[in-house]
Amino acid sequence: MADTALLDVDGTLVDTNYQHSIAWFRAFRRFGLTVPVWRIHRAIGMGGDQLVPAVAGEGFEAEHGDEARSAWTEEFDPLLPEVQPFEGARDLLAELGRRGWTVVLASSGQQQHVEAFLDKLDARELCEAWTSSADAEATKPAPDLFQVALGRVSGRAGVVLGDSTWDVEAAAKAGMAAVAVRTGGYSVEELTGAGASGVHDSLRELVEHLDDTPFASPS
Repeated sequence: MADTALLDVDGTLVDTNYQHSIAWFRAFRRFGLTVPVWRIHRAIGMGGDQLVPAVAGEGFEAEHGDEARSAWTEEFDPLLPEVQPFEGARDLLAELGRRGWTVVLASSGQQQHVEAFLDKLDARELCEAWTSSADAEATKPAPDLFQVALGRVSGRAGVVLGDSTWDVEAAAKAGMAAVAVRTGGYSVEELTGAGASGVHDSLRELVEHLDDTPFASPS
């Protein structure tokens, strides 16, 4: 009985994935490690606690993990003014609310970044709640963040919207349906292979076809 729309933010509502990739590349370079940007991009959507060991190895995580995450923040913050919402993002939030969904932004981003994105989206009054990386012990692809987000509004069940395979996998682990958009750079085949019930090229396309998705109306 789904009643809550759980929306990823980075790469889904705001166009950040390539800024994230560059910031991680520069952060790793501080420690003398050059990770190909394409490999970093393939891990975007994971939280920083998962991304560092995934792309740099467990040894690097043990030695430099926390420092690398701090360096990433320092590299990403100057790029924040460049970040823009995707076309249709605010319209989607408004339409989900009009249809009766409880809308929660399930972000694993840092609190200050989530707050900045809310302002860019002009979406505070359209969302019942939002999360950040501080709200769960393990970030995506672990299911914790979606479970926390659902509990924040006492929801019965959720439907997830994300842009990465990590979002879709986390939704499946949480026992939730997932819809995906290609705004993160993942292919249709990758997203459906991870378990997405449908994939849309853009948020505008999703808004136009909501009746054909699990977001048609709350159960």
